[in-house]
Amino acid sequence: MRAITNTLSDKELQQRYAEFEKEAVPHLDAVYNFALRMTGDEDDADDLVQETYLKAFRFFDKFEKGTNCKAWLFRILKNSFINDYRKTTKEPNKVDYDDVQNFYENIKADEVETQHYEEDAFSNLLDDEISKAISELPEDFRTVVILSDIEGFTYEEIADFVDIPVGTVRSRLHRARKMLYVQLFDYAKDKGFVKKKIPAKKSD
Repeated sequence: MRAITNTLSDKELQQRYAEFEKEAVPHLDAVYNFALRMTGDEDDADDLVQETYLKAFRFFDKFEKGTNCKAWLFRILKNSFINDYRKTTKEPNKVDYDDVQNFYENIKADEVETQHYEEDAFSNLLDDEISKAISELPEDFRTVVILSDIEGFTYEEIADFVDIPVGTVRSRLHRARKMLYVQLFDYAKDKGFVKKKIPAKKSD
């Protein structure tokens, strides 16, 4: 913060603190939850949040008032995760889309319900079991699920956030939900969120 304090007057610095507290601080819990789901580790999440807020304060003059501050903070966190945290991991998550596509093609039809059931089951229920499943998704899929189903961003906002076309957001989200649905089918069925299809009776 020393560079900031050297370039701003006391009055300007006080004003920035006040504006930052009003705009950015209320999103602290959401930012931490996003960091925790991205890293899967509380200590790493704490470090990532601290780095995010330090950068956000430093460049707060770049934030356009009246726009979505939470999305702006999430973008900073995502970039920090890519540039800093992920570089320290031995094997960063990489998505082999051919393998993923083959995975879906091999799913038995009677084990999978409609997309409507997928959305109902996983947008309305978020406990330890599902949180764990989300954390184990490949990064590209995990990000869109968190942003859409947990944080409630629109497809357009996610596309801008991740820097991909809206169509790709829809595709990744559909695949991520399908992966979660299959992985947690028995669990969701026990909770009463889905019902296994009953074969139709044959006519005599």
